[in-house]
Amino acid sequence: MSEAVRFCGLELDHRVINASGTFDAIAAQRVFGDEIVLRFPFAAFVSKTITLEPRAGNPPPRLYEAPAGMINSIGLPNRGLLGYLEHDLPQLAALPVPLVTNVMGSTADEVARLVEAIDARAEVAAIELNVSCPNVETGLDLGADPRLLGRLVDEVRPLTGKPLIVKLTPNTADVAAVAQAAEAAGADAVSLINTLRAFAAHPDGSGRAWLGAGTGGLSGPAVRAVALAQIAAVSARVEIPVVGMGGIASGRHARQAIDAGATLVAVGTESFRDPLAGERVRLGLDALEHPRAAR
Repeated sequence: MSEAVRFCGLELDHRVINASGTFDAIAAQRVFGDEIVLRFPFAAFVSKTITLEPRAGNPPPRLYEAPAGMINSIGLPNRGLLGYLEHDLPQLAALPVPLVTNVMGSTADEVARLVEAIDARAEVAAIELNVSCPNVETGLDLGADPRLLGRLVDEVRPLTGKPLIVKLTPNTADVAAVAQAAEAAGADAVSLINTLRAFAAHPDGSGRAWLGAGTGGLSGPAVRAVALAQIAAVSARVEIPVVGMGGIASGRHARQAIDAGATLVAVGTESFRDPLAGERVRLGLDALEHPRAAR
């Protein structure tokens, strides 16, 4: 039986959530019907990244299968803030779990406007700042620099009373220093890892890029060892909760992330293969933590 967990003031039924952008709850309900809601696999739902203006995303091809993983160059396609508030939020608010809205801006002013708008919506339980996407240059640069990130969090922290989670980039020399800067500026939690910057060579042997944007982000089992190392490094340097993700596909993987210091774990790439992967991970974690009850 799963045990409830308290995270940034939120009461969650268990420790497993989704990684932003890896589970489309609206599309899943459209395809699989109400069963996906009745058996909703996550204790909280994290939206895909919302930007101030609509984004079409990167040019195709956008996906590449890598050994033990996937490289994506999706490019954060979304309706923009107004489209999210009008079309997506009412449907996401109907989910049976707390809603976390993930936002990203290319400037501090854009991020501030996003945070203020989301803060005004009672349907949203928490805000996650995406400063780590390797497909958007400004996000990567900001999330890799402790000074710049600290300044950003310091500017937007007064704009919301909701829990503020900062999603860190793994593509930096010292991720723990960045996490410390986020904590010092007022972040309530950090989440990691996002995808690792990667290149997919065209299968025709020319050496040119296969992905339309040139590079993308590697995820899946291939990044699990990196994720565990960074989760451990960050959790040793901060007091705020850590959401751990990166290649989690089983209860044992989740347990490893928790042992490394994560309070919650997030399932990402595995949900593309199995929409109920979150439930499977939770049940596997339960079996490890309560072996007698699992018999």
